[in-house]
Amino acid sequence: MRDNTLKYLLVAPAVVVVLATAIWPLWESLRLSATNGRLSRPGSMQQYMEPLWDQYTWAFRYEPAFWNSVQVTAIYTVTTVALTTGLALGLALLLAPGGKFRSGVQTLLILPFAMSPALIGVSFRFMFNPEFGLFDAFFGTLFPWLADVSWLADPVLAFAVCVKADVWGWIPFLTLVLIGGLASVPQDTIEAAQVDGASGWRVFKDITLPQLVPVLAVVIILKSIFSLKAFDQIFMLTNGGPGDATQTLSHNIYFAGMKYGQIGYAAAVAWLMVIPMIALIFAHAKFVFRTD
Repeated sequence: MRDNTLKYLLVAPAVVVVLATAIWPLWESLRLSATNGRLSRPGSMQQYMEPLWDQYTWAFRYEPAFWNSVQVTAIYTVTTVALTTGLALGLALLLAPGGKFRSGVQTLLILPFAMSPALIGVSFRFMFNPEFGLFDAFFGTLFPWLADVSWLADPVLAFAVCVKADVWGWIPFLTLVLIGGLASVPQDTIEAAQVDGASGWRVFKDITLPQLVPVLAVVIILKSIFSLKAFDQIFMLTNGGPGDATQTLSHNIYFAGMKYGQIGYAAAVAWLMVIPMIALIFAHAKFVFRTD
């Protein structure tokens, strides 16, 4: 009986911290999403909507900025996940035991892995500056027609720069995860296939890739979660511009709540963003804690 009491006492501080830093803010944001809360009218945060889900229906029916941010977030997530996973898998194959260029590529991975997303955003903003940016000078030298291009002033180019910055920053982490996955592939099976005359592509397609499917699934799910909630890097790089070309759901929530003071609406959109994340979390748990 004493042991049972002790274990609950030991867990109690962690439970209190979780309640204070996670459960209570989540509940408060859910409550605010049912109000017409505005920063300019503090009392409005206690005025509940009729019906309670009116903020959600407003976002779906009457808010074009919401649908634009959903589209931008979806395209951004799919593009960054596909590019980052593909490039990370290629680098992992190079860095795997016995792979070529192992030491050189591994050294290059240190810098982006150590930088914060906000710092990456600031760095890319300066590098793509049309007057003194590194990339502008590089492209202008090799391709004169690309000289003095306003990369961050064009909607398509600005979106491409945001994708490039995200891919550059996330490749190191995903590469290290996939290297760990490659280390778990049975080497005797690969050697047996090579002895039988299988080409490198056949070995990868029929042996390595099927063994990597669980790890790839976890990598894709985790990267999707981080891409869905992308904010700081894009905020420092383009601030959602030009116009609303790079305004993700996180930016839509920030602008609605902090710039326009629509706290109730911002809380509702935040909970709408939680829905796909919950689905991804359940999928992640399924792969991580699978028993078969």
